[in-house]
Amino acid sequence: MDRINYLLVKEAKIIAMTCTHAALRRRDFVELSFKYDNVVMEEAAQILEVETFIPLMLQNTEDGVSRLKRVILIGDHHQLPPVIKNMAFQKYSNMEQSMFTRFIRLGVPAVQLDAQGRARPSLCQLYQWRYEKLGNLTHVTNSPEYQMANAGFQFDHQLINVEDFNGKGETQPNPYFYQNLAEAEYAAAMFMYMRLQGYPQEKITILTTYNGQKHLIRDVLNKRCGSNPYFGNPEKVTTVDRYQGSQNDYIILSLVRTRHIGHLRDVRRLVVAMSRARLGLYILARVTLFSKCRELTPAFTLLKKHPQQLCLVPDEFYPSSRPVSVSPANPPLVIRDMVHLTKLVFDEYQVRLHAMRVQQQIPLPSPEELDVSSNDNMAEDDDQQIHDQQNDSADQQNDSADQQNDSADQQNDSADQQNDSTDQQNDSSDQQGRPLDQHELVDHPVDQQNEPVDKQNEPVDHPADQDTSQQQQEEDQP
Repeated sequence: MDRINYLLVKEAKIIAMTCTHAALRRRDFVELSFKYDNVVMEEAAQILEVETFIPLMLQNTEDGVSRLKRVILIGDHHQLPPVIKNMAFQKYSNMEQSMFTRFIRLGVPAVQLDAQGRARPSLCQLYQWRYEKLGNLTHVTNSPEYQMANAGFQFDHQLINVEDFNGKGETQPNPYFYQNLAEAEYAAAMFMYMRLQGYPQEKITILTTYNGQKHLIRDVLNKRCGSNPYFGNPEKVTTVDRYQGSQNDYIILSLVRTRHIGHLRDVRRLVVAMSRARLGLYILARVTLFSKCRELTPAFTLLKKHPQQLCLVPDEFYPSSRPVSVSPANPPLVIRDMVHLTKLVFDEYQVRLHAMRVQQQIPLPSPEELDVSSNDNMAEDDDQQIHDQQNDSADQQNDSADQQNDSADQQNDSADQQNDSTDQQNDSSDQQGRPLDQHELVDHPVDQQNEPVDKQNEPVDHPADQDTSQQQQEEDQP
């Protein structure tokens, strides 16, 4: 520890920490006479205003004057603010406003970046309208990965309309715990399709706007493909708020709501959701609902330029050899709904499974173990499945009891046949009328053998019979 403190105070030129760690260790830093001249805060627009002061107070003053010379705040006030769970503090005390946002609103001179280097230019257009003169760096137009189309997809971004499944859209099992089974199944099927086309699982992320949907998508993925090494799981399944500051090549986004827009009306959340993808963005939503929101109109107007049904190119595989400016050689396959996409994945997986087994490679789970089907049974409740398993178990126990009863009856019949044979032999001896010797007066060995058999096969109430008779008595009662 002394060596660490020495390096911290005497040798270190750059020290990285969070604001929370700075608050926990402030006393230690002050006692060590820790000294620094510059502070750089990243994601400053998502830090509470009071937390921003903590890193500025980790050293003693010199003659009442701080030796701090420069504070640099880096952030984006167009994205999500700090998280305040108490609604009173959030709305009436304005605690969700960061110091970075306060400076921007007060007109403090700021340097605004005018070029982005994360996403394709076509994806950048979805949130470019929120920034002043936002352009693109040269590598997002000249790099090979940005110049190639997404294998298996006609478009690099698409808004996909998802209708109700089994008459249900959004559901709310608990207050503010929103879920949408159709979008969860659609997202899982899209992930499995991308894996069949060869996409690495670590390059795919599934985002949603509610915690309830996050848990539902995870459950669906674990059931469909979590134990299958051919599919695995995506790099992350989380909410948009949690994923701020992160990125991935391909994003599948579920907007969940089908009745009311909810907190996605906040444009800052929309900007975060649209700006997480580098190469591909596929949004699952109820188009008729979100198109009516005035705040989201610029983004959804651009999204609706493409068809609202998923357009696939199944004969293309990752990595793609088709330039992004070239249309597919064959007409795209238009996916009607979630059931259609699930059936496509199911059939393609069967073909791959058969081919790999023919080649005598590592055996993969069968389609039944994969539990992927295109009918309505894939959305059955867990309670119904548990009830069916209990019924099957009871039927198996009854069948086993019947087999034991049949076996006991067969043993009794065999013993009766042996007794009849013995009686016939005795009758034959009596008819011959020969005198019996004294040693022949003892019990016949066959009779001695039959005695334990008869005792063994005495009628005993079987547990299954007892249950059956008891059930019959209960049914006879009025």
